Amino acid sequence: MDEIDRRILNALQVDASQTNAELAAAVHVSPPTCLRRVKYLRETGVIEREVAIVAPEKVGPSLTAVVEISLDVQAVERMTEFEAVVAGEAAVLQCYRVAPGPDFVLVVQVADMPAYHALAHRVFTSQTNVRNVKAYFSTFRSKFETRIAV
Repeated sequence: MDEIDRRILNALQVDASQTNAELAAAVHVSPPTCLRRVKYLRETGVIEREVAIVAPEKVGPSLTAVVEISLDVQAVERMTEFEAVVAGEAAVLQCYRVAPGPDFVLVVQVADMPAYHALAHRVFTSQTNVRNVKAYFSTFRSKFETRIAV
């Protein structure tokens, strides 16, 4: 990955809806070069996917929770089992294995407290390997960024 690839990635992270011509002009390369490089970045998995970021407050009520999960047994198989359960939950936006402290930190987005309670029962309390759940509920989002410095 060279400087041109880095400029392309930075520009796409700010606005992935640009046309190839606009992107090429922004990063100072020819449109064919830009197109070829973006294609390569996609094919090699550097660009995982391109999405629209939705403002939660614009689509209805929502509650964001950061949830710490500790398991009874931390064997790789048991951790992988838990990850498979949360991977199937649309409300779980992010899941991280962490250390030290809890085993996992999740970022969860639900409509309201009853929806969180249903999620907690379905995903956390019904799992025999979950020892402890600690949730923090967001009262205000002062920063949200998806851009990775490259």
